[in-house]
Amino acid sequence: MKTILITGANGFVGKNLIAGLNHLKDIKILKYDIENNEDDLKEFLKQSDIIIHLLGVNRPKDEKEFFTGNYEFTKMMTDHLICIKKKTTIVMTSSIQVELDNPYGKSKKMGEDALIEYAKKTGAKVFIYRLQNLFGKWGRPNYNSVIATFCYNIARDLPIQISNRENEVEFLYIDDVVNEFVKIVNDEKEYNGFYYKIDKGFRKKLGEIADKIYEFKKIRENLMLPDFSDPFTRYLYSTYISYIPVDNLSYPLTTKEDNRGILAEVLKSPHIGQIFFSTIKPGITRGNHYHHTKIEKFCVLTGKALIRLRNIVTDEKIEYEVSGDKVQIVDIPPGFTHSITNIGEQEVITLFWSMEIFDQNKPDTFFLEV
Repeated sequence: MKTILITGANGFVGKNLIAGLNHLKDIKILKYDIENNEDDLKEFLKQSDIIIHLLGVNRPKDEKEFFTGNYEFTKMMTDHLICIKKKTTIVMTSSIQVELDNPYGKSKKMGEDALIEYAKKTGAKVFIYRLQNLFGKWGRPNYNSVIATFCYNIARDLPIQISNRENEVEFLYIDDVVNEFVKIVNDEKEYNGFYYKIDKGFRKKLGEIADKIYEFKKIRENLMLPDFSDPFTRYLYSTYISYIPVDNLSYPLTTKEDNRGILAEVLKSPHIGQIFFSTIKPGITRGNHYHHTKIEKFCVLTGKALIRLRNIVTDEKIEYEVSGDKVQIVDIPPGFTHSITNIGEQEVITLFWSMEIFDQNKPDTFFLEV
C-alpha cells in the first residue's frame, strides 16, 4: 500500500488528480486543504510515501498571502519532514511566472528553493513542475484559467472580455498533468534533477480560442462537429461541454415528417460525413436511389426491415433482411440503387451514416426504382 498526500486536494488540479489516482490499486490518498490544520498536516506527513504539493495562493486579497501560502507553508512542511527524519518524495506544482518580477512569481520561487534545500539535506527526490496555464474540467471560472472563464460564460450566454485577440498564451491540458504525476506514483518517471516540464503544451491566440468555443456552442444548431483529430480542439471541446449547466445538457433535433415517418440529422462533419436516422411505418419503403461515389451504412435498431440493392449496370440484385433483434450494418456500395422497407408490424428505426454531408447543389443522389 502506497500512501499519497495531496495538498490542495479540493482545487482544480487536486480534484482531477484524485480522480486519476482512484484508478490505481493499493493506493491510499490523504487529502489536505485549507479546512485542515497544522496537526492534520503533521499526522499526514508521518504516513506519506509521496507528497503531491498543489496547495498555493494565486489570487489573494492581500499580497502578503502569496508569501504565507506559497513559501511559508512549503517551508513548514519540509522543516517537519527534516525534523522527523523522513525523506519523502515531493512533487510540487510551481508556475512559469517564477521568471517574472511579481509577488506571485517570487513567492513560488521561494517555495521551490525550500524544496531544493530539503532535498539536499535529506537526499529525497523532489520533482518541481513549472506549469503553463492549465485548462480542463472542474476549473474555477474567473480564477483558474481564461479558458475556464470563456467556457463558463459562453455556455451561459454571458459576455467575455478579450483585451488583445492576438495575445498568445501557452496552455497545458489537465489530463496531461495527471498522467505525468501518476507516472511518478507508479515509479515510472526517471529522476533527473529538480526541474521538469510537460512538453505537451499548446500556444494559442486568445481570439482563436474564443472563436472555437463560440463554434462549439453553435453545434446544437448546425450539428457540425469540428476536427477532433486536432488534440487541442478535442481537449477544448471536452472542457467546454463540462461547463454547460447540468440542466441544459439536452437539446432537440429538427425532424422532417411525412407519410413514411420522420427523418432527422444527428451530427455531421467534413471529416466524418453525416449521421442521421429515420423511422419507417409498417409497409412503407424509403430510398430507391443510387450514388456514384457516396457510400452509406444502414443500421436497423428496432423493427424488421428488408434492404434491397440492384447494380444499375448489371442488374445484379441482393437482399438483406435485418432487424433490431440482431443489430448489424449493411454497406451500400456506389452504383447500386437501394431501398429499405418495413416488413414487420412495428415501426422501424434506422441509423444511417453517409461519407459526406448532403449538398443540395451536388447531391450525388439519383432516383431509380430497385
